[in-house]
This record gives sequence, structure tokens and C-alpha cells, in this order.
Amino acid sequence: MTVLMLLAGLVLLAVGGDALVRGAVAVARRFAISPLVIGLTLVGFGTSMPELVTSVHATLSGAPDIAVGNVVGSNIANILLILGLAALLAPIACDRRAFRRDGPVLAVSQLLAAGLMLTGTIGRPAGLLLVAGILGYTLYSYLSERRAADEPARLHAEEADFVQPRQMPVWLALALTVGGIAATVLGARLLVDAAVELARLAGIPETVIGLTLVAVGTSLPELATAVAAALRGQADVAFGNVIGSNIFNALGILGAAALVSPLAIPAQVLAFDLWVMLAVMGLTLWVVMTGWRITRGEGALLLGLYVAYVAVLGVWFS
Repeated sequence: MTVLMLLAGLVLLAVGGDALVRGAVAVARRFAISPLVIGLTLVGFGTSMPELVTSVHATLSGAPDIAVGNVVGSNIANILLILGLAALLAPIACDRRAFRRDGPVLAVSQLLAAGLMLTGTIGRPAGLLLVAGILGYTLYSYLSERRAADEPARLHAEEADFVQPRQMPVWLALALTVGGIAATVLGARLLVDAAVELARLAGIPETVIGLTLVAVGTSLPELATAVAAALRGQADVAFGNVIGSNIFNALGILGAAALVSPLAIPAQVLAFDLWVMLAVMGLTLWVVMTGWRITRGEGALLLGLYVAYVAVLGVWFS
């Protein structure tokens, strides 16, 4: 029964997240909202909705270890697993102008989240700071891109076209949006409840379940987007989506969960996984800036590192 709940939760998160994004983008198009705004907000935040709902529900359910593990594990999986797989399918060209803006924000967001986690507890004031950070980043991105039709603006517009290239009837768009929200909320509840029960039955810490199973499960929209973009020859869309998701995870999701209830950071995350997240961020900056592209070989390296990371977790708690 627990396994069925787990699988149902994963399916609902994947389907609900995709429906939510497609429906919201279609509604925005019908109201003549610019592709820039759609790509920056609805697509960027929408693909991270499963992580947000799951982490908030885990916090409300008294499982903060899963909430924290989900954020840290998703940021690790987004780069090593998802970006690695996308690069393996098709080399990713990284635009310098886009990355010169978003790269520093990625670094600052991860360092800020890590610094707050190292205090041992992220309370509501810190959560408010993180949420203010993601709102400020979004506003700054919108204003800077609206003033100049630069490369980041083009990428965000491409994200909107990639998700929903054609118009659809308003009733269908609204139905997808509402249905996507309902499916995501239900999927998050099933996933968290099943993860807690699975951890209890298998004797695995909830933190590990959050770092692996829950993190990968909530990252399914990013995974699907990355694979589809790579296969269509639009790997830069996958790259932008992953970078944006990691920024949103560190600021928006961690902040929102802390606003719901103060988060006690698990000792294992402080001792190991937090440093893996920072190392992965540093590796991303180095790989991108050394050649402004992620080759298939580097994609294979990223995938190999993710397998090694999961193996270390398995040996640690075997």
C-alpha cells in the first residue's frame, strides 16, 4: 500500500505540475501577458511547484527533515542528474550574457541558504529574508529584461513558447490550471505520507528519503523539460530552467517552508549534504565558465557524480 501511495504521489506531481504550467501559460497568453513575464514567472516558478507544495506539506505534517532534504536534494539532482542527462543527449551552449546575471545570483542564493542552515535552525525572520530575496530577484530580472531585449529575455520568451506554443480555449486552460493545482497538492500529500511511512518501515532516516526519492520525484517537471528540450535542440532552455529552479528552491521554497514553521536542520545535512550542494554549485560555475558550454563528456561526469552521491548515502545508512 505504501509503495502504491508513493507511485501515485509521484505520478500526480509530474502530471499536475505539467498541467499547471501549461494551463497557466495558456491563460496568460489569452490575456496578452508578454512571453517574457510568462517565462520568468509562470514557467520558472511553475516547474518548481511540486517542490514547494511538498516541502510546505512536509513542514505542516511535522516532517521538517523531508522538507529540508527535498530542497538540498533537488538542487543536487537538478544539476548532476538533470543537467547531466540533458548535456549527454545534446551539448549545452551557455550564453555569457545570460549567465553573467544569473550565475552570481545562483551562487549568492546557495551561499545564503547554506549560511542560514549552518545556524542550525531557519526561523520565520530568515524565511522572510529568503522569500524577499526571490521576489527581489524576480522584480530585478523583469525590469532589466524589459529595458533591453537581451539574451536572458530571449531565453525566458523561448521557455514560454516551449511549454505552450499554441493557444487553447480559455475553459481548457482554466481546467488544466485548477486540475494541476489539485493534482499537485494531492500528489504532495501522498508522497510525503508514503515517504514518512517508508522511512519508518525500512529504518531509513527521513532526511535520506527527502534527499533522494522525494527530491527526484519533485524534480520530475524539470527532468521532463530538460530531456524534451535537449531532444528538440533547445538545450539552453533546459539550462536556464535548472538554474532558475535552483535559485527558487534555495530562496522561495526554503523560505516558504520556514515561514510555515521554523525548520530544524538535520545533522546529516549539516555534516555532508549541504557541502555537496555547495560543491555542485561551484562545479557548475567552473564547467560553464571554462568553455561556455557543457559537453557530453561533462554531462557523463555529472551523471557519474550523482550515482556516486547516491551510493555514498546508501553505504552510509546500510
